[in-house]
Amino acid sequence: MLSFRMGLPCWCLLLLSCLQTISAHNDFFTSIGQMTDLLYTEKDLVTSLKDYIKAEENKLEQVKKWADKLDSLSATATQDPEGFLGHPVNAFKLMKRLNTEWGDLESLVLSDTTDGFISNLTIQRQYFPTDEDQTGAAKALLRLQDTYRLDANTISTGNLPGVKHKSHMTVEDCYELGKIAYSEVDYYHTELWMAQAMKQLDEGEESTIDKVTVLDYLSYSIYQQGEIERALEYTKKLLELDPEHQRAKGNVKYFEFQLEKQKKAAEEAATKQKERGKRETTEKKEKPKKKVPNSLIPERKKYEMLCRGEGIKLTPRRQSRLFCRYHDNNRNPKYVLSPVKQQDEWDRPYIVRYLDIISDKEIERIKQLAKPRLRRATISNPITGVLETASYRISKSAWLTGYEDPMIETINQRIEDLTGLEMDTAEELQVANYGVGGQYEPHFDFGRKDEPDAFKELGTGNRIATWLFYMSDVAAGGATVFPDVGAAVWPQKGTAVFWYNLFASGEGDYSTRHAACPVLVGNKWVSNKWIHERGQEWRRPCGLNETE
Repeated sequence: MLSFRMGLPCWCLLLLSCLQTISAHNDFFTSIGQMTDLLYTEKDLVTSLKDYIKAEENKLEQVKKWADKLDSLSATATQDPEGFLGHPVNAFKLMKRLNTEWGDLESLVLSDTTDGFISNLTIQRQYFPTDEDQTGAAKALLRLQDTYRLDANTISTGNLPGVKHKSHMTVEDCYELGKIAYSEVDYYHTELWMAQAMKQLDEGEESTIDKVTVLDYLSYSIYQQGEIERALEYTKKLLELDPEHQRAKGNVKYFEFQLEKQKKAAEEAATKQKERGKRETTEKKEKPKKKVPNSLIPERKKYEMLCRGEGIKLTPRRQSRLFCRYHDNNRNPKYVLSPVKQQDEWDRPYIVRYLDIISDKEIERIKQLAKPRLRRATISNPITGVLETASYRISKSAWLTGYEDPMIETINQRIEDLTGLEMDTAEELQVANYGVGGQYEPHFDFGRKDEPDAFKELGTGNRIATWLFYMSDVAAGGATVFPDVGAAVWPQKGTAVFWYNLFASGEGDYSTRHAACPVLVGNKWVSNKWIHERGQEWRRPCGLNETE
């Protein structure tokens, strides 16, 4: 009997000892009637024991399904990590899984005896993405949705251009996106994503999120956008599913009151109009729409249009003046026998592209050197001149110097040979990798007159020119655009673009204001060289005309 007891789990021994205590205290053996009560007690214990076993089996089944799903996903993802994460939905879901779902799994397994796994998971979790990462990835999806005019269903079903790894968003994913928009007081996107979650629920997708919860968010976000009638319609749908929902009951009364108030106000306005004898024709002759000059279109709109491949195009006459050529930079000895391919991208400002200017081997070496050093990209504060992170620049960057690797020095020399500009006073080679929906909103590379100390600490003057290597192809999005003039330059691996930021007079060329469009699908790697004024006195003589 003792050996049997020793084999029982501790919790069973505790229950039995409790029963023995109860039995001894109440003298159950002296009454069959009382003993029958013990049978029902034991039955309840067996039922509880079975419930416990079932709960444990369900837990293990959930863990097994999760492991199988992640095993399959990881196998696919690790075959082409950058291509897989180039799909913004995959990147968002990775943030969500590591920040939220692995934590839920940890809680689920915590009571188990798998101490090794738990301790390992707990240690690893300190390196997992944070709430900020998950929110950032969600905001990136919303930004892509706006910039490229994508509806929620297109993103949810993964039907994005150029995708390698199609990924479907679940109801939970859509709901999470809507909740993040809601927490940002962004009711427009809250509505879009809660409506998408509702659509997928109506189509029969199984989910832990119920329709009542989704409708609650949906109706409120619509109300906040001023559409009371639609908000009332969704609130009534909610009450059909949950008639006892107290907030919804109160909202129905409030919405009906507001609609009645609006109706009365409209009737009073109509009455006053009649009294004044004013008659309005029911049909108004529509005036022909005037074409809005490009100068009056807001910069943000122009930027997004150019990112989508819309907007200003060169006239045939201007286009005819752009050429392709072999370039040796005034018979530079290195390029006399093997000139490089150069093509004009735009005329004003003059932007040129160099083709096959950096090899795959060099690109891989640059990436290898940069990856361990990648940090959140910074911008120069126009007032203090101090470098700081900014929400409008979503990328990580690293700086590479010529003395740490001969290949970097070779690349620096190549830029000097092809541009004819001094590299000793230029900034180090900056390598940038854009994240989910990675972008850099419209900005100038040079310091303006209102920020005279922008590059004071460098002591090399203003940024006279920009050289930009494209080190990857981008499946969709990621163009470099110039909103003021309507130019768009698309990434092409192995090429580089070059333009002057300053006129020969030293005045800033404001038409060079540019931006990096959000990466819709793919992984964007670039590296750039900012070339400064000092040392260029004899290489690019000063001009007398302000805009020469």
